[in-house]
Amino acid sequence: MQQNQNKEFILNYFNAVSIGPKTREFLKKYMSDEPLIGHIEFFENAFPNYQIHADEMTAEGNRVVVKAHLEGTHLGNLDGISATFKKVNFPFVVAYEIENNMIISHWMIADQMTLMEQLGVIPDAEEPLTNPL
Repeated sequence: MQQNQNKEFILNYFNAVSIGPKTREFLKKYMSDEPLIGHIEFFENAFPNYQIHADEMTAEGNRVVVKAHLEGTHLGNLDGISATFKKVNFPFVVAYEIENNMIISHWMIADQMTLMEQLGVIPDAEEPLTNPL
């Protein structure tokens, strides 16, 4: 039963964060996890109004694991990479720990290689390398 409530909470959070402004005040309605708030603020600066979409979700106890993807347009600085104005769509996995309808901690891994390829920072792995000599 608790697992279903936690999954519903995360789905509601995903829907809200994809629609509303990702301000610190807004995020504090869903989480006390300061590193996650910082991460979201960082990505909101680089990809304003980005959206996240849950592809798969699993819950056990007070943990929910989500396989998802982020869609957005690179309009701000991303670790020294100036805005490329390119659209991105890359996968990530995040595990949330939930207590009293609040995210208290998380663990995340994102496909940064795909992100860098989509931004044009590194060559697409699908494209053959050319020999400059």
